[in-house]
Amino acid sequence: MKDKWGLLHTGYNDAAVNMALDEKLLDWHSEGKISPVLRFYGWSKPTLSVGHFQRVDRTIDFNAVEKYQCQFVRRLTGGSAVLHDDELTYSLVVSEQKPYISDSIREAYFTLSKGIMTGFKELGIAADYSIPEEHFKKSSTAVCFERPSDYEMLVDGKKISGHAQTRKKGVLLQHGSLPFSIDKDMLFDLFKFSSEEIREKQRSAFSEKAISMNDVSNEKITYEIATKAFTKGFENGLNLELVPLKLTDSQWAEVHELAEAKYRSDEWNFKDRKKVLS
Repeated sequence: MKDKWGLLHTGYNDAAVNMALDEKLLDWHSEGKISPVLRFYGWSKPTLSVGHFQRVDRTIDFNAVEKYQCQFVRRLTGGSAVLHDDELTYSLVVSEQKPYISDSIREAYFTLSKGIMTGFKELGIAADYSIPEEHFKKSSTAVCFERPSDYEMLVDGKKISGHAQTRKKGVLLQHGSLPFSIDKDMLFDLFKFSSEEIREKQRSAFSEKAISMNDVSNEKITYEIATKAFTKGFENGLNLELVPLKLTDSQWAEVHELAEAKYRSDEWNFKDRKKVLS
């Protein structure tokens, strides 16, 4: 039998609302108020999101963030910084008690990545899995798309998707970034480098490390086309029945309350800076 999940389309929202909604989905699922959920969304403004534990004071150039009129937010999930701009973003929440959700983070990534892999096939994109053991030996970076992680997708050896995960209250939450294009100028301007020479060197090398959907597609992929493809991808790749889900007014009110209280707050977004100052 197919497992039944909710399918939620929330369109374009700002950074705080997007992150607050994903957290509330986790809460509601842990409380038994909603089924597992797959959500698709976009960003009303370019946004730099950083991982839950990521240090930002030494790595992010906030003058450049302001210059590009980017929003900035800290995710509930881990991982490195991601520039969300021209992309489709997905999130999902599912109970750790599901028999197909392994205790192993790596195995759970592999299971859930089948939805992304199958979605790429729907788009005519021949993607392969990254090989984590190879990439973990490389130097660390604050920029997410500079190196693949567990079971992210590669096309011609270049990273085409990014994901991050956390587990709380018995629920797995995963975010994923699926770019239509990547603005390398903006991306590398948002980070601090020891010299401009190193910045330009990294920017130039980036084209050999990452790629976007429209770089490899014969036809232009839009938000709507990608949403349909990855919906089919998750249905077929994970053997799911996806049922449309609509939030109530009271649920949206909870989301906006959390967005204001947490995801627009310096206390959350700059918590590593506060630790340094204290």
